Amino acid sequence: MSTITTNDGTKLFFKDWGVGTPVVFSHGWPLHSDVWDDQLNVVAEAGYRAIAHDRRGHGRSEQTWTGNDMDTYADDLASVIEQLDLHNVILVGHSTGGGEVARYIGRHGTSRVSKAVLLSAVPPLMLRTEGNPEGTPIGAFDDIRAGIRKDRSQFYRELSEPFFGANRPGNSVTQGVRDAFWLMSMQLGIKGALDCVKAFSETDFTEDLGRFDVPTLIIHGDDDQIVPIDAAGRKSAAIVPDATLKVYPGAPHGLASVEGFKETFHSDLLEFLQN
Repeated sequence: MSTITTNDGTKLFFKDWGVGTPVVFSHGWPLHSDVWDDQLNVVAEAGYRAIAHDRRGHGRSEQTWTGNDMDTYADDLASVIEQLDLHNVILVGHSTGGGEVARYIGRHGTSRVSKAVLLSAVPPLMLRTEGNPEGTPIGAFDDIRAGIRKDRSQFYRELSEPFFGANRPGNSVTQGVRDAFWLMSMQLGIKGALDCVKAFSETDFTEDLGRFDVPTLIIHGDDDQIVPIDAAGRKSAAIVPDATLKVYPGAPHGLASVEGFKETFHSDLLEFLQN
């Protein structure tokens, strides 16, 4: 397996396909880099170098007891970029991975970055607070943690339904997509899973978004049941300077894996990369 070793000695698995301008993908919780395979293939076939790593605790990367927080995730992304000596990088982050991209730019700047894509991403802040009334109540995240502790296998099977919009009339979600979600989720260690819930839900990325100074495409479905668009995509687009917001009508959180929405995303992604 291809791995890099972070500053604290953690081994991270990564995929590196194709040649050309590097496009680095950061995955969502509770998945790993395999969820990007369709996009990695499309991008590599279009003449780019497609790279994705498994976040610590997830997939084939080491399951650390500590460091399961957004600052460390961002520093891990920096380790991937620096150890592969990547420049003019286009960052693409889905959900929690969008937070990872935002925090990377907030902590490490854009000297190696040329563009960014935030897909169904968690910034600026998921948690409902006095200053963020559109956010999700803490009880919802407590329920996620309780579900993981009680029976994580069943919890992930049930989570796949709203994640991909399989509970919506006329949806095109296949059982295969839901099975793949469960399989990837079960490769995430419980400690990393619990810690990451806190990281993606309680981290405030507002200041990070304000540090973006590269062309940024924000894509969000208006039927996202996991990261509602009004508290996320629309707010982020108002903070990131000169960001472009594309709203996908009826699209779920995991739109990049669902027939119909996936093809539209591929088209928009390639257009953004090429322009």
